[in-house]
Amino acid sequence: MCRFSFGWSVMERTKETDIQRAICDYLALKGYFFWRQNTGGMFREGRYFSLPKYSMRGIPDIILIKGGRFIGIEVKNKTGKLSPHQADFARECVKNGGDYIVAKSIDDVQAAGL
Repeated sequence: MCRFSFGWSVMERTKETDIQRAICDYLALKGYFFWRQNTGGMFREGRYFSLPKYSMRGIPDIILIKGGRFIGIEVKNKTGKLSPHQADFARECVKNGGDYIVAKSIDDVQAAGL
């Protein structure tokens, strides 16, 4: 039997979009009220359109409402870190009574009680 080691694990190469999809599938299976939040400007016909007025930077990837409680879930891969805008949003969210989870897997979501 031949064994190879490439110096990285599957989790280190997992794309955040794959983790988001898995978490959303899990939340849907559990019947939670949530949505995937896309934020950011967009390009169309060669032009950049910025965020609409009063849009916030750092909004989490997934927003969930449970028992009247706002829960923001920011998804990162194993090496991902919060941007300054995301860290600011997390602080404001908690300061105002919400919850904020940085999830690198479904396990993190489950550990938060979901």
